[in-house]
Amino acid sequence: MELSYEDRIAEQQSRNTLTWNPLRLLTLYRLILASLLIILYYSIPENVTFGEYRPALYSLICFFYLGFSLVMGFMARLQYPRYEFQTTFQILVDIIVITLLTHASGGLASGLGILLIIAVAAGSLLVPGRIAFLFAAVAAMAMIIEQFYSIQLLGLERSIGYTQSGLLGLALFATATLAYFMARRVRESEALARRRGIDIANLSKLNEHIVQRLQAGIIVTDQQHNIRLINATARKLLGSPDNSENQPLAQLAPALHRQLLGWQRSPDKEAAAFESAVTGTRIMPHFTPLGTAEGQGALIFLEDMAAIVSQAQQMKLASLGRLTASIAHEIRNPIGAISHATQLLDESDTIGKQDQRLMTIIGEQTRRVNTIVENILQLSRPGSSMPQSIELEAWLTKFLDEFVHSGACDAGQLSVSVTPRDITAWMDPSQLHQVIWNLCQNALHHRDDDIGSVRIQLQATLSGTPGTPQLDIIDNGPGIAADMTDQIFEPFYTTKSSGTGLGLYLARELCEINNARLSYHPTAEGGTCFRITFPENTGPAVSITA
Repeated sequence: MELSYEDRIAEQQSRNTLTWNPLRLLTLYRLILASLLIILYYSIPENVTFGEYRPALYSLICFFYLGFSLVMGFMARLQYPRYEFQTTFQILVDIIVITLLTHASGGLASGLGILLIIAVAAGSLLVPGRIAFLFAAVAAMAMIIEQFYSIQLLGLERSIGYTQSGLLGLALFATATLAYFMARRVRESEALARRRGIDIANLSKLNEHIVQRLQAGIIVTDQQHNIRLINATARKLLGSPDNSENQPLAQLAPALHRQLLGWQRSPDKEAAAFESAVTGTRIMPHFTPLGTAEGQGALIFLEDMAAIVSQAQQMKLASLGRLTASIAHEIRNPIGAISHATQLLDESDTIGKQDQRLMTIIGEQTRRVNTIVENILQLSRPGSSMPQSIELEAWLTKFLDEFVHSGACDAGQLSVSVTPRDITAWMDPSQLHQVIWNLCQNALHHRDDDIGSVRIQLQATLSGTPGTPQLDIIDNGPGIAADMTDQIFEPFYTTKSSGTGLGLYLARELCEINNARLSYHPTAEGGTCFRITFPENTGPAVSITA
């Protein structure tokens, strides 16, 4: 997985913590050590043994060591050449320089040999692996060679001989061993910390991903009521811009800020729904205290009241559907018996004209009740469809002929227009037939006083890009009042005493089963327009009869 820019920076900083930064500290130590050796040698020469045996060599090595420290500090800043080469080279130079300084000062008796332990320990910590023992071996051999050179070749008498060199060598190997295990433990801990850091970073991104895609709005505020976190749902509900974080809540949503202040004063008081000034959405807030590093903050949950009302409506409709279905099922039997008895009485010769009129009324009402029962049972059944690709021009023409021949209206009252003529729609033909038949019947029934004046137009067009098929059913009736447009698709809502209030609801349900959408659009002339927006075609067009 490719790391982000921030992750690469964090990884580089973590690597520097165990590599280049300690190496820079080593160069600083070396610079201080070289400066002290020079200062002590030139400031109080009579009280120190440094450079006593070979002063010229001591001075030359000290100034070389000082210059070397400056150069290595500059190279460590540049991080060039690579870290392992720089560290190994510097430790080896340290061993050589300290050995020469020890020789120039009279051997191990000067005390400078102890600096080799520091050099070996630093090298063992900075360079991983068994190279630590190489540093110890090189330092021990250097001191033994120095002793051999001074005693055997130069003939110098030393109060401290090979025994002290051997003990120093053992100390060097012990230091290397201890530093080796310490360095390994540090690197294992660092690797574990790095893995834990990656896990925490991944978990943080996962949590952020989950929060951003929650259906509920989430806002986190600090003690100054500044927004520390806001997810996409909350931004959509409040109509806030994408850069809402670190902005005052009072500026983004004053009504919500007042609710937060009221909750902080009275935590037991229930919050009230408020309306967003930008989107006009009614929102229900819920507050939870949240501790932050700076103080007491708040976690705010935002719920869309429209979604809550819709869920409650769905639950109510589900319960109502089960109840009405059971009632309707029980009603069908007595209604059938009444209808059958009415037909038998109507065929009797002993029934007078007035009684026949009453029997006609009974028959009409039983048929109306039976229609209501059928609609209720259809409402309670789970919907299914078998969508097909329909050529609208041919299909609507055949539908027009069938509707006219049924006696519902005259041929001049219904017209069909398809532009362009090759529009195809994807829907179950029988369910599309039921929806359009219902809408046309509604247009006629709302003009019972003058059905002959009703004009219905079926207009199929393409809308938008690449072109979505849609069908408008337009009539010249009185239209629908503006305050009723939000209720016309609700079940059992009707403005006529003889209506069931299920026609438009069932029509919309049939459309949604086919992934289509039925909507109402008022017309400029005052009539009514119901629009069916079809889904994208997913199959070849076939000619379907109405």
